[in-house]
Amino acid sequence: MLQPSTLKFLKDLKKNNNRPWFEEHRKQYENAKEDFLSLTEKLIAGIAVFDPPIAVLKAKECTFRINRDVRFSKDKSPYKNNIAGYFNRKGKKGNGAGYYLHIEPGQSFAAGGLWMPEPADLAKIRQEIDYSFDEWKKITGNASFKKTFTEGVKGDALVRPPKGYEETNPAIVYLKMKSFIVSKPFTDAEVQSKSFVKDVANTFKTMKPIIDFLNAATE
Repeated sequence: MLQPSTLKFLKDLKKNNNRPWFEEHRKQYENAKEDFLSLTEKLIAGIAVFDPPIAVLKAKECTFRINRDVRFSKDKSPYKNNIAGYFNRKGKKGNGAGYYLHIEPGQSFAAGGLWMPEPADLAKIRQEIDYSFDEWKKITGNASFKKTFTEGVKGDALVRPPKGYEETNPAIVYLKMKSFIVSKPFTDAEVQSKSFVKDVANTFKTMKPIIDFLNAATE
């Protein structure tokens, strides 16, 4: 669980996203940061039960800085309004498919998959989905998977079929995709519940087959 003070800090930050306010409330930020790092450590242990290579990760290897990169953005707000972590075998810097936790008041969620892979990897994933569509359908059609991820696999998609594939291909909906993401929302009350780490770990466990499929395709 996260402490109520962590969500309160994020709510206040959204209303006061500027450096002077942040510096005045740096202590609250440090407390929120430590709270999330503690949760991350517990979550690494929870994921490692069903995905053992994750066990070697350290919390700081999986969590993101709160500072925004504003160089190419019209929004010059210096800080993110969320705290987040990404878990794969190489931590947050790994290129493969992995697990993502996003904490933001009213908009928290656990997600996983692969966002905007490089063209070579995307081609491999499309080929694997085409060749192994029965396996893909088994993963995405699993009752627990469908119950947990009610929107199914989501991602930006091409309007027309990618080169080498026909519109009539049974897998065309997925072959057009440029990202492959599944997601489950969590309420603020759920984020602060004692079962939160367990609930997120179970969500990640449910998505593991699609993580494995995507990683096998690219590796």
